[in-house]
Amino acid sequence: MVDLDGVIWLTGEPIPGVGEAVRALRAAGNRVLFATNNSAPTRATLHERMKNCGITTTDEDLLSSADVAAGMLPVGSRALVLADHGVDEALQRRGVTVVGSGPVDAVVVGWTRSFTFDAVAAAANRVREGARLIGTNEDPTLPTPQGLLPGAGALLAAVATAAGVAPEVAGKPHLPTAEAIRARARDLVVMVGDRPSTDGVLGQQLGLPHALVLSGVTSADAIPEQPKPDVVAGDLAELVRSVLGTA
Repeated sequence: MVDLDGVIWLTGEPIPGVGEAVRALRAAGNRVLFATNNSAPTRATLHERMKNCGITTTDEDLLSSADVAAGMLPVGSRALVLADHGVDEALQRRGVTVVGSGPVDAVVVGWTRSFTFDAVAAAANRVREGARLIGTNEDPTLPTPQGLLPGAGALLAAVATAAGVAPEVAGKPHLPTAEAIRARARDLVVMVGDRPSTDGVLGQQLGLPHALVLSGVTSADAIPEQPKPDVVAGDLAELVRSVLGTA
């Protein structure tokens, strides 16, 4: 199970060697699944980005926090969305009606640049009226080639604070994602990611070792003791070379 942002790419730009690394894993007989907390990209965008990294994927290979958040809502629900198109798509596939106003069953918050005072006020008002507050994830930052940007967790915190409630969270390391992963595969070997607080804790939930790569949000001088990664590598290519004995 491999994370995307900070492991495969940085805002869609391939991290060197990822295509060759995934092909080597598959050639050695390993199935590679990808789980991302980034709810913004649509399915088509994810597949195109993977192709640009030299990696072929099907829908069964990819799990995003948008998919998990959508699965937390009953079919036929109404939702106000403060997130990008990946969430809209996932909700529509689930059979949830996305609305811009009026009563709703849930407010769904994910990563987006379309984050305004009025949007926060509207979302918080719906929650105070009784709607569930569902966050796609709590990542405080998003890694990019230019450095860290505010993540969905920062946006979710604003809505939760304004509404005065604790949100339900879909993405890693929370139980909804762990359950979604278990439903897809029961023979997982390792969780590869760049953020111990999400990927590492999820690995613990799934009973998997955590392989930390330093190509995303975690630097070599900031590796935590808890949760302590089982393996540390500079990037996915270095990790795979080490595991397959080709280093």
